[in-house]
Amino acid sequence: MPSLTPQLRAEYQNLFDTCQIRPNRQNTVEQLADKLVHNKSRYQTIEASTDVPWYIVAVIHNMEGSQNFTTHLHNGDPLTARTVHVPSGRPPTGSPPFSFEDSAIDALVFEKFDRVEDWTLPGALFRLEAFNGFGSRAHGINTPYLWSFSTHYTKGKFVADGVFDPNAVSQQCGAAILLRRMGDDNVIAFPTTVPPSTAAEVSAAGAGVQFSTTTKTIGATRLQKSLNRFPGISTQLIPDGVPGNKTSSAFKEVTGSFLAGDPRAI
Repeated sequence: MPSLTPQLRAEYQNLFDTCQIRPNRQNTVEQLADKLVHNKSRYQTIEASTDVPWYIVAVIHNMEGSQNFTTHLHNGDPLTARTVHVPSGRPPTGSPPFSFEDSAIDALVFEKFDRVEDWTLPGALFRLEAFNGFGSRAHGINTPYLWSFSTHYTKGKFVADGVFDPNAVSQQCGAAILLRRMGDDNVIAFPTTVPPSTAAEVSAAGAGVQFSTTTKTIGATRLQKSLNRFPGISTQLIPDGVPGNKTSSAFKEVTGSFLAGDPRAI
């Protein structure tokens, strides 16, 4: 996977700022965006468990499952069994039929979206393109996964895993176009930067986090992200949601105290 370089950030921002919906697709885009907003509360349930913005979950759902809540977020396979297409065998635990929410959480954790700290516009478009793959770039086109239905895309798409057809035209609305529509409607707003955290923010984030070397919680994930954004922190953490020794030590570095339950605090 490529890195999110300053050049790639600028590319995403420019494409987003200059994209125009093709007139013959305008009504479809509006209908799709309205439906996503209508189901916002379901996507927010997933956000609460993963720290992935609801609108990112929503546009992935549109791309992978056509907003059908009986499909896996991973790839649109039916929830009545584990996934068959790539990635196959998901979720690895539990018994079908799966709930949409449980499967969606597994998809986002599998892709490590729950660890993402940069949900600015370029950061979000980078992660969405990564979800589907960067293969379109090798064929010299803007990926339809983001830009279909806009003037930034004309033709060319993968018609099967690893099979690219230069003349095939995507009939799906690109994820970036739906985000642009919701942004224009003032339904969503992307953060412009990833600001540094403060000691007060870190303290508040850690208030309900119990030290553990095994148990994963969304509160611990949010604490780890907050610690990583604290200026001058000596250790960068993997925001895996398990608040062990490194997380507790970093918390002490900022606040002067270990996490509750850390045996070193005795």
